[in-house]
Amino acid sequence: MTRPLAVVDTADPLQCRAALREALSGDGPAVLFRGGGVNPVHTAPLEVEQRIAVVVETSGTTGRPKRVALSADAVLASAAASQSALGGPGQWLLALPVQYIAGINVLARSLAADIEPVPVPPGRMSGARVLAAIEQMSQPTRFTALVPAQLARLVDDAEMDAPLREALAGFSRILVGGQATPAPLVERATALGWRITRTYGSSETSGGCVYDGRPIGQTHVRVVDGRVELGGPTIAEYYLGDPARTESCFIEDDGERWYRTDDAGELADDGTLRVLGRLDDTIVSGGLKVRLGEVERVVREQSGLDDAVVVPGHDPEWGEVPVVVTTRPADLAAVRRAVGAALGPEARPDRIRVLDALPTLPSGKPDRLTIARLVD
Repeated sequence: MTRPLAVVDTADPLQCRAALREALSGDGPAVLFRGGGVNPVHTAPLEVEQRIAVVVETSGTTGRPKRVALSADAVLASAAASQSALGGPGQWLLALPVQYIAGINVLARSLAADIEPVPVPPGRMSGARVLAAIEQMSQPTRFTALVPAQLARLVDDAEMDAPLREALAGFSRILVGGQATPAPLVERATALGWRITRTYGSSETSGGCVYDGRPIGQTHVRVVDGRVELGGPTIAEYYLGDPARTESCFIEDDGERWYRTDDAGELADDGTLRVLGRLDDTIVSGGLKVRLGEVERVVREQSGLDDAVVVPGHDPEWGEVPVVVTTRPADLAAVRRAVGAALGPEARPDRIRVLDALPTLPSGKPDRLTIARLVD
């Protein structure tokens, strides 16, 4: 059996919440949220299988489009797992676009709590916009979800703005995910009295399913040949219209379905997951392998470089070399010393490129493909 798939404009987040409610209950069509109007970016079918409630369009970090098909059970399992991990229901501040899984999750958690979320006014995020939205919140238990770039902007503002600082200190939890969050940024936010939780997940797992390295709900985590694999009830059904990609990314092992991520990772003895970066971010420099995600982690720990992105650059002698791209001038020699001490001499960045602003995707993540072209 099939059901209609409605393409819903994200201009009104509360209207999206109503559409999501109908989709999850089965009383309405499945939904695909799109920003900037509903003209299709990628062709989508007008019908999907009955079990599909939400379709999420995403290009991830590779630029290759994909449409992730999620069941109502998966989305609701994610909301329940998050609510349990956070200690109970509360009111959500919606600061993320709802065409992305993190924004959809805020709507789903709000439905599970039966408490209307409060959207941040549209436009570039600023402390003033966020504070205005917080003032509209009516419940004492409050949560929000951000990407690291948003958190960095709010930390910068709050360090000079006591009302904003105190308002966010009143939140029970601030989830930060979508990409690696630099440790110095978390330290700055924590120093303001904010309760930060780093999340890990993707559209294929109905969003964040690992909080501060620990799986939530019924999520299972394993590392196979260095690759992070995630299992549990929040896993997507498949990629819409892409059976080959579905077969390569979703596998069944001993009766359990697993999503094979593109991330490298390791598990500590206590089961805590550490994500080391993307499997496809390894370059060969002078005949030695260098993982750019690890280089970026060390670079971002240096003062003033928490926005840095590390991409591959070309070198006539070494082949490929790490290149640091940032919006702030930095001492290359000091950065090379820090990286070399942590990861070895072959990982030391070759140069630093300073831009007025880092290109980003609509989700707020760095646009690594564009950034890499700028330094090529």
